[in-house]
Formats: sequence, structure tokens, C-alpha cells
Amino acid sequence: MNTSMRDLFLLRPGVVYLNHGSFGACPRPVFDRYQAWQRELEAEPVEFLGRRFAELMRGARGALAAFVGADPDDLVFVPNATTGLNAVARSLRLEPGDEVLATDHEYGALDRTWTFICEKRGARYVRRPLPLPIASAEGIVDAVWSGVNDRTRVLFLSHVTSTTAVVLPVAELIRRARERGIITVIDGAHAPGQILLDLAALGADFYAGNCHKWMNAPKGSAFLHARRAMQPLLEPLVVSWGWRSDRPGPSRFVDEYEWQGTRDIAAYLTVPAAIDFMHEHAWPAVQRDCHDLARAGRDRINAVTRLAPLTPAGDGWFGQMATVALPPCDHEALQRRLFDEFTIEIPTFSWNGGSYLRVSIQAYNDVSDVDALVHALSRLLPTVA
Repeated sequence: MNTSMRDLFLLRPGVVYLNHGSFGACPRPVFDRYQAWQRELEAEPVEFLGRRFAELMRGARGALAAFVGADPDDLVFVPNATTGLNAVARSLRLEPGDEVLATDHEYGALDRTWTFICEKRGARYVRRPLPLPIASAEGIVDAVWSGVNDRTRVLFLSHVTSTTAVVLPVAELIRRARERGIITVIDGAHAPGQILLDLAALGADFYAGNCHKWMNAPKGSAFLHARRAMQPLLEPLVVSWGWRSDRPGPSRFVDEYEWQGTRDIAAYLTVPAAIDFMHEHAWPAVQRDCHDLARAGRDRINAVTRLAPLTPAGDGWFGQMATVALPPCDHEALQRRLFDEFTIEIPTFSWNGGSYLRVSIQAYNDVSDVDALVHALSRLLPTVA
């Protein structure tokens, strides 16, 4: 493990932690700042939530906006990307016969969200298959766009897919959708902190991302970004004091999502500390090193399984997270035994009829973690086939 960086995180000693992608992990100095905010709130709740709230949230939004390339008045904090995307899905006025176009690589919780909404509205949720292995970005664009027709109202895509860990070529698809008047909704749960973001340049109508994954912020910190022209379409999930507010504020969008009654905003206020932590530790270099180790881990596991990689060899297809195909096996038994017998924390799953394993590499990992995983897979795969 990367001992110097591992010591800066709160992870339990002795665990080979290769699952940062699921919930993230918060560094000690960032978590200390998180608890300091909580204590400050409890010391004088009225002053904190009554008199300082707007200023504190404005400062946190400003730091986050600068990090993701956005205007602070075009994004709001939400507890997680799923909440932000639910807010969008529930707000859009879909009619019977309308279609929401996605791929078969989307996060399962959001598949359920769109299915729920479409069933209530009489619309259709259409998932275009992206067969593996992926050959080219052009092939992805063509496969998705071939599903567009006169009934397509929404294009919903992951920026980085959760299951297959692929960075999808969303920019070109957003451009095409804008020309056709199709609303674009991007699930960026895994993007902030793992790949460079410029939301203003990307131009998606709606984009939700997590801060508590690859940005190393505390759990319960995420954001929803809405293009200025599209903000009037949104309705708040919680109607509270921000609705039809008469307080001076940046926008109705910010008011409705920010002023929603009493809640602990410490995780949101800690996002600037997480950004500072990344700056202090030369994060672009960390990201490159983690990507190189993830690629090496992917290649070594593929050598064990003798299966092809899911994406081409060039850079840009994945960041610090890589998914590998497994031979037919009891993937649940494999995951259980990896932890019970080798103390390796890593997700395995079944998807589209195959078994897969996803490796996440963060600053606290090093080649010894990959060595341990490859050794354990070599021992266990023949026994769970």
C-alpha cells in the first residue's frame, strides 16, 4: 500500500481496500474539518443556520463551481447524485408515447428511477445496448444515436459508467441532442475528482455528480448542475421556505434546493476542504499514477482469466476505476471469499449475463494491493467456477 497516503485516510488497517468507487473514503484532515463544522453548528445553531447559512453555502458553492467549471448560481448541493437526478426526472413533463433514451450500462438505481417515472407518465425508457468489448468512441456514439427518433425527449447517459467503468463520449452526444431539441441528463456520479470537468463547456442541460466519491469529501455531499435556460423546468423535491422565497438570493433554483428546512450542511461545507486536500497533494499526478496502476491491474487480471479487456488500450477510456470480465463463476462466493480469506474489499457483480469485478485505485493504494488481488484471484477463481 501507499503508506504515506494511507496514513492520511481513516481506512481500517489490514484491509486491501479496492472499492473506493462504491462510497469513497474521506482523508483525515478533511474529516476533521467536517466534524469541526458540525461542532460549530451545535455551538450556536441559530447563528449558524439562521444568520450565516446563506453566506456559508455561497462560499462552498463557489469553491465547487470553480472546481467543476461552472457558475456558482447554476449548481446546488444535494445528498447524492441519485437525489439530484430524481429531481430532474420528476420535474420533466413527459407525455404518453415520449421516450427517454439511455444505454444498458446505466446505474441500476437510475434505471429504476426512469422506469418508475415513465410508467407513471405513459412514456418509454429505452436502453440501447453497447456490446463489449467496446471498439471505438464513434461506435458508442452511433449505437446510442441510432436509438433516437421523433419521440425521443430525453437522452440520459452516465459520464463514467458504474458497472463497466467506461468514460462515455458524452460531449458529442450532448451536441447532437442540443441540435435536435432533446434534453440531456448526465449521471456524473463517478466523474468529479476522477476526470477533469468543465461543465460550462460540456453543455449538458442537467448534470449530477458526487463529491463523496473521487473528490474525497464526506458522505452525503453531491451536486446538481442545471443550465441556466433549463432551470425553470425544475421543481424542488422538497417544498419548503425556498419556494416563492422573497429573500434576496441568486436564483429561484438555488433558493428552492438550498432552503429546505433544518438539516446538517456540514458535508456540503467541507467540499472546499476536500478540494484543498487535492491541491495540496498534487492531485493530477495522483490521478495519473492511479490510472496507470488500474490499467496494470486490469491487464494482469486479464492475463489470469485469459479474457479480453472491455475497452481499447489507449488512454481516456477509464480513469482510476477499471472493470474486468470474469470466467463463468459464482461471483458472490468469490467476493465473499476475497474478503473472508484475503481481506480484500472489492465488488463483483453479474451484468448482462456475465460476471465482472471492478477495481478502484485511489491515492492510498499501491502495487502491493494489486499483487494481493491477482494472487487471490489465481487461487480462488478455479474453486468458484
